[in-house]
Amino acid sequence: MNYNNIIVETEENIAVLTINRPNQLNALNSETIAELGAAFKTLEADNNIKAIIITGSGTKAFVAGADIKEFYQFDIEQGKALAANGHKSLFDLVANLTTPVIGAVNGFALGGGLELAMSCHFRLASDNAKLGLPEVTLGVIPGYGGTQRLAHLVGKGRAMEMIMTAKMLSADEALNYGLVNHVTSQEELLGACKKIALKIVKNSPVAIASAIRAINAGYTDGINGFNAEIEEFGKCFGTADFKEGTTAFIEKRKAVFPGK
Repeated sequence: MNYNNIIVETEENIAVLTINRPNQLNALNSETIAELGAAFKTLEADNNIKAIIITGSGTKAFVAGADIKEFYQFDIEQGKALAANGHKSLFDLVANLTTPVIGAVNGFALGGGLELAMSCHFRLASDNAKLGLPEVTLGVIPGYGGTQRLAHLVGKGRAMEMIMTAKMLSADEALNYGLVNHVTSQEELLGACKKIALKIVKNSPVAIASAIRAINAGYTDGINGFNAEIEEFGKCFGTADFKEGTTAFIEKRKAVFPGK
């Protein structure tokens, strides 16, 4: 599929998805959000793709925010629809994708950009990265899951402070907060993400999908995460991956998993 705003490259069971709007610091407009949603769905359906890395083009920004020109004249109902559609078409989609998604935060990840990064299953950042939710400076709040995911990741108090003050974190501060897992140089960022992705793709994609569902369940209102874990654990016993993994262990050989 051809895209106007993103580039998709695949190699060794890994897809690298690059937001390619460098002149706009990779800002998320409606077309880019739609293309990202379509690309993630396509990659999840591809049995050969077992990990996805998402990053931004250039050296300045992962995503510097949403494209404010598209919605600055919206009314209340249009604002609600904007947030709801964004959740459904991209941000919740990424968070619940059963193919692991790694955010490679290269530079600014602000507003919708940080919300996209937080939707990923985990994040690495380059040492020049700046991460924040500055929406209150525009008279609005984060609307693509930022108020919820930031609090889950860094704690309520830190999330309150970051959002109220529009504070931007450095890469090292983000690491200290637990917002990112690792910090590297700009040059090493993609390689570091691929190194982790290569460890992921050696493991059972079926079990990884189960783990994602179980972990996410613990952050979903009305769902008991422990019960979800028991359910997912049990389901694993009926899979070809479980049979292969346990048989390989007993036979003292490396498992070769069938796929997603």
